[in-house]
Amino acid sequence: MRLCWKSFAVPAVLLALLAAPPPVSATSCTMQAELSAQDRNALTIIGERLAEAAAQQDQAALKAALLPAVAADWESISGAAQAGAVLLKGGQIQLQNLYLLDASSLAAAADTQFFCSSADSALTVTLTMRALPPGRYAVVLAEAVGAPYDGQLSFILAWNGPAGGWKLGGLFVRPGALDGQTGKDWWKRARELAKADQPFSAWYAYEAARLLSLPVDFISSPNLEKLNQEQLAIKNSPQNAFPWTLQDGARVWKIDAMRLDPSLLHADLGVVYESTGVTDPAAQRTEAIAVLSAVLKAQPGVREIFHGLWAYAVKDGKQTPVLELLMAQIP
Repeated sequence: MRLCWKSFAVPAVLLALLAAPPPVSATSCTMQAELSAQDRNALTIIGERLAEAAAQQDQAALKAALLPAVAADWESISGAAQAGAVLLKGGQIQLQNLYLLDASSLAAAADTQFFCSSADSALTVTLTMRALPPGRYAVVLAEAVGAPYDGQLSFILAWNGPAGGWKLGGLFVRPGALDGQTGKDWWKRARELAKADQPFSAWYAYEAARLLSLPVDFISSPNLEKLNQEQLAIKNSPQNAFPWTLQDGARVWKIDAMRLDPSLLHADLGVVYESTGVTDPAAQRTEAIAVLSAVLKAQPGVREIFHGLWAYAVKDGKQTPVLELLMAQIP
């Protein structure tokens, strides 16, 4: 059964998230080390309770903690928790970070950035949110230590007043490791591949490192910025290579895109290509294998680094997944 990666990566939340909106004043962020004892204890208690509920698939506990304003999103939140169960299985839940966000001075909902700095200003983490209503929020990050996929678990909490306390506004679950390698491992490998002049392999190794290093997409850090800069410095990278016309003997394939594809919780690459329009399943498979084989012949270094390839056929603007093969199964 193919797992849908989007169920891990796309949150069901009170908040819509934006990559880089303009910053808004009248907000503040307090990092864990600077929290008051009262706030730290309150967030730790609710964070541990929700993390254990997610790990144990206690849907009743998660629903009971739901912010009333997002009650309509319960099915999405529940689905994200269920899909993420495999990432948390076999691990011990440990809280990693707490961020307290104060947007109570906003006059109305606004795109907002929170700059979270340590007491000595040596580290600044940026949290970016869109159309954030006035109020107090918190982000809780946890990890399933020892789990095969090193699952990362994150919550957005919203303050529902003294009577309601902290309530669940969003839930995220994503892996911290693929094929036994963490984000740090993939980053190290990406650097080695860049030095070895393997731009395609290096580029997608950086993609894996980024994915595994981010518990949620709306958090940025100096480390992430450094990773981005290193990736963009790769010469002859696939960043501007597509569409890629690939000669394969007498045939020519048009490759529209390649991307990291962790759908099966492996470091696979997805290859999107223009199909000749064959509809017979056997013919589709033959065509897909020919395309994947041509890609590996053009970029042989990819075979040694990644788990397998996905073939996505495009015809008349419609994209269809055809198959996924281990590298050893591709001629």
